[in-house]
Amino acid sequence: MAELKRCGWCEGDPLYEAYHDHEWGIPVLDDDTLFEFLTLETFQAGLSWITILRKRNNFREAFDNFDYRKIAQYKDAKVTELMQDAGIIRNQMKIRAAVTNAQRFMMIQDEFGSFSKYIWEFVEGEPIQNEVEDYKKAPATTEISDKLSKDLKKRGFKFVGSTVIYAHMQATGMVNDHQVDCFRYKPVKELGKKVNL
Repeated sequence: MAELKRCGWCEGDPLYEAYHDHEWGIPVLDDDTLFEFLTLETFQAGLSWITILRKRNNFREAFDNFDYRKIAQYKDAKVTELMQDAGIIRNQMKIRAAVTNAQRFMMIQDEFGSFSKYIWEFVEGEPIQNEVEDYKKAPATTEISDKLSKDLKKRGFKFVGSTVIYAHMQATGMVNDHQVDCFRYKPVKELGKKVNL
């Protein structure tokens, strides 16, 4: 069987390839998964995504399986406990940001009915289909990620710069940035046609 053609950024690492093949770019509409990705993306700021992927299960264990209702209630003692956990990224500002973001996340749910409805409105409920030929030439930010980042910051979210938000959009299928010669490009494009908020 011929080797599958993948986006260049994931090649050579089984964990990266599995994430690329089964998650990256697939439209995510449920709030629980959106919060997990958003939290992981904020911890990634300044680091590589593979570093976060390798610690993902540790994060799930440490952060109550990314239950934003529980995380929103974390007190200083829990933050101190998390700072001792070598399995995650021990950055106090990012840990505190996860708590703040969980609280703000629920405020958006109250206002819009779901976080999904809020965030997908920025692409009018339809994934943007790019035609990336070389992943190194894919954008790091766009006008939409700038706008979304600005709005989230205004609502009190932390570590949600435009680069972080664009990575979130790529991961959750708001934009299809698979390379056009990648075996996942067409299937992900087809999934994008079925998004229904």
